Amino acid sequence: MTTAVESTTYLELSEEGGGAHKFYEVRQSGTRVTISFGRIGEPGQTRAAGYPTAEKAAAAAARKVGEKVRKGYAPAVRGVRQRRAVTRREIVSSRSTARQAPVLWRFSSGAAAFGIFVGEEHAWVGNQRGDVFTLTHDGVVTGRFGLPDGVKCIVADDFWIYAGCDDGRVYDLGGKVPHVAYEIADDVDIYWLDIHDGVLGVSDRQGGVTTVDHEDEFQWRRGGGAAGSGGSGGGHGWMVRCDDEGVYHGDSRGVTMYGARDGAPVWHTGTDGSVLFGWQEAAEVFAGTSRGWVHRLAKADGAERSRYRCDAAVFSCATSPDGRYVFAGDNHSSVYCFAADGTRLWKLGTGCGSAYSMQYRDERLYIVTTDGSLACVDAGENAIREAEGGRLPQTTDIKATGWERVLPSPEVETVVSVPAGAAGGVVVECVQDGSRTRIRVVSPGFDPTWRVQFPKDIRVPGARYVVTEVRASARGGFYRVRGDIKRML
Repeated sequence: MTTAVESTTYLELSEEGGGAHKFYEVRQSGTRVTISFGRIGEPGQTRAAGYPTAEKAAAAAARKVGEKVRKGYAPAVRGVRQRRAVTRREIVSSRSTARQAPVLWRFSSGAAAFGIFVGEEHAWVGNQRGDVFTLTHDGVVTGRFGLPDGVKCIVADDFWIYAGCDDGRVYDLGGKVPHVAYEIADDVDIYWLDIHDGVLGVSDRQGGVTTVDHEDEFQWRRGGGAAGSGGSGGGHGWMVRCDDEGVYHGDSRGVTMYGARDGAPVWHTGTDGSVLFGWQEAAEVFAGTSRGWVHRLAKADGAERSRYRCDAAVFSCATSPDGRYVFAGDNHSSVYCFAADGTRLWKLGTGCGSAYSMQYRDERLYIVTTDGSLACVDAGENAIREAEGGRLPQTTDIKATGWERVLPSPEVETVVSVPAGAAGGVVVECVQDGSRTRIRVVSPGFDPTWRVQFPKDIRVPGARYVVTEVRASARGGFYRVRGDIKRML
């Protein structure tokens, strides 16, 4: 009788000053290698793979350990180091001395909030406790998701809504239950995310930017201090914005555009201060900086078209769709509005902390703040004029009561079959492709050679699922699932 080979190597990487604080464990049992990784003191993520022989499994395990050791990981004893709180940036928020902004309603999410998206029907807010709430434009709470601690940002990609979290995962919030859409490498400390036509852009603490395709497969990486990486050489990548042509990355040295498909540097523009936030419109990107400036740059060549002066470090910025107005929030709890040419039109206090993120829609400025508020500011000319004169509307304070957190789950609702020709039902199938699982459409009328972007955490080889809708990606070549997902028995 042959005894199975058993070995375990546990490593940690812990840096002072708020740097990396992560573990990596490799376990070999016979021909199987299991990798566990994540932040120290947390469960983390687990992946496993099988090999033809125990010798090949041992070689693979040794290779993985060697890769981490070269990156600075070292042997450690689990449990000695404790969990460290995750903070995205130092909170230096002071009360504004400006007159109060006309806040129509204010929702308390319960913790510092970074994530915001305002769509046609709902406003979304995500906070550091992992709560994501949806509200109507008038401030009525309509839903609540419970994600892992630290919602970094909420981004929209056409019809799809995603939330990036401190566990290194990006969750699809398009259905009744959140599902994992992307899993980012465990050695990347995420600062910000953006998604365009299924391609994920990630900016990180080291100043690097990475792109991942719709199948959650690495495309390219630039910057981050690696030799020959082609980045600007800066650190702390707080800004990433993506479109068909490029990825626009802001770090401590300015903004750089990389080609969307190959990551080749296209242009670099230095900024007055480190970039702390980025916004984009069709032809321009906007970068808010630590020295109180918002730079307006042309996407075509990086030329500065205008700049906007705030009185303190800029935590966030946004624009009206026509580019007529530019908005900014500083770290002293003030919000600003500028004309396109750089003229400051007004400065008012939020009354609820500094705006970590913001979005303008239909003469309203929505902000999420350091005290956990999602606030709706009336940015119409009459309301601003009244506020500057000290005349304010009655602010409605909203709290979420009675809403249970809907948690991510690998379990999905099951159905026996789908009636022929039933509206709103498309059948897809999960197939094994080497070490990966893929999804293809089974229902007629679709290209069977195209793969389908589909949640990672619910894939079961051989299983079939009924989805509400399947749409072709904007550039073609693959499909994207939209709506609820049910597994067929």
